[in-house]
Amino acid sequence: MAKPAVIVVGADKGGVGKTTVSRTVLDYFSANNVPTRAFDTESPRGTLNRFHPDITEIVDATMTADQMKIFDTLNTAATSVTVIDVRAGLLSPTLTALRDIGFLEAAKSGQITFAVFHILGPSIASLDEIAETAGFMDGAKYFLVKNFINNTSFFEWDQATYNSYFRRIRNATELTIPKLNEMACEAVEIASVPFLQFVANKETDGKPANHSFVLRGYVRHWLGQVWNEFDRIKLTDIVGAKEKPAARLAGE
Repeated sequence: MAKPAVIVVGADKGGVGKTTVSRTVLDYFSANNVPTRAFDTESPRGTLNRFHPDITEIVDATMTADQMKIFDTLNTAATSVTVIDVRAGLLSPTLTALRDIGFLEAAKSGQITFAVFHILGPSIASLDEIAETAGFMDGAKYFLVKNFINNTSFFEWDQATYNSYFRRIRNATELTIPKLNEMACEAVEIASVPFLQFVANKETDGKPANHSFVLRGYVRHWLGQVWNEFDRIKLTDIVGAKEKPAARLAGE
């Protein structure tokens, strides 16, 4: 079995679209035939679980028992890739817990593949998170995600200030998630299905889907752009997945 890989998606600031990024990661792995499980730490509501209920479990990341559900099963789970969607405000506490239980040391020694998708917002406060998380990134693949999904005016900082923050992290890689058409985004939210399922117009609970051709086109194009970013960083290689032809989006 492949070495366990854990991807943490989170931010200490709320409203930056972290769950949207988690959903695109799960769709990307699905299209690339990489079996994946996910944990939604937004207990008890579980936003990620609403879109990917078959592979997602809702947990409370602050509880030791739920931490055991995630990390004590890394070597025994049917899938080797684990995606953790961290509730807003819990990224730093989660990384602290990972340090305390020895997970970060295991990642540093090569026993586990560890990646962090740090979702940034448009404010200096969000940039300040970079300094707070820097001490946890030794041994991790660290991605600073500029997410435009909620607001087209993100990241209009003074360039010198922006660069001074990003230089604090060695070997950090920037990712850009483009903005999705508002009506298309809302339609997927209402449908409560994965982006891939919405694009394919697949039935839900035995009921035929009838999603708009136009809105499906917007989602298809947007998802293709996101996946190009994941291709660029070689995400499947990072998690140690065997090379398999991806079921790419039709029309992309």
